[in-house]
Amino acid sequence: MTVMQNPFCYHAPMFVQYLVNDPQRYLFVVVTVVISIVCHELAHGYMAMHRGDTTPESAGHLTGNPLVHMGPFSLAALFLCGIAWGQMPINPARLRGKYAEALVAIAGPATNLGLAFMTLTGLGLWARFASGGDSEIAGNAQTFLLVFGATNLLLCAFNLMPVPPLDGSHILANFHRGYALFISDPSKQQFFFFGFILAFMISGRLAPSLNTAAYSYLALIMGS
Repeated sequence: MTVMQNPFCYHAPMFVQYLVNDPQRYLFVVVTVVISIVCHELAHGYMAMHRGDTTPESAGHLTGNPLVHMGPFSLAALFLCGIAWGQMPINPARLRGKYAEALVAIAGPATNLGLAFMTLTGLGLWARFASGGDSEIAGNAQTFLLVFGATNLLLCAFNLMPVPPLDGSHILANFHRGYALFISDPSKQQFFFFGFILAFMISGRLAPSLNTAAYSYLALIMGS
């Protein structure tokens, strides 16, 4: 499960306003979120297949089509509000291995961390070794890579929070039977709603720190 709000839209009453006020930022955020969610969900699916569950394939979710992973409502929410989510059908009963469910769950955030690492590393090396004058196209591409890397750091951290339906809850439940019983109790569902709202608020607080971490890593790669 993937749910995210991009850190660049916290102060916008409606994210879609960026389409008029700052169309470049709007485009960068939308493209980043769509690519990141698709990769995140595919990671869940391929790990599930590796652990014996063929549900992702039989359900037709091993595709790069955002409509399959996100659906029209999620895409509309992204275009209007900067909020989006995705789904990958998994049948835990078919998974092989004691910690297979945790492996499937962690595959998504790990993919976002890998995307952030590769993107920021590439950007840092580009800035360090590129020769010649800066062009507008190169500057825009570098800005996109920075947005992509920082957003994937946030997506990784957010999804690791142990609150249903986020991936962190499945990881913890696979290692802690008491927590697994707690989150499967229908009478406790109201707690998860407030827990999710809290996780969403915490992610907003984390965004500046993660952006700082992204800039620090870039500085390290650039040798500055």
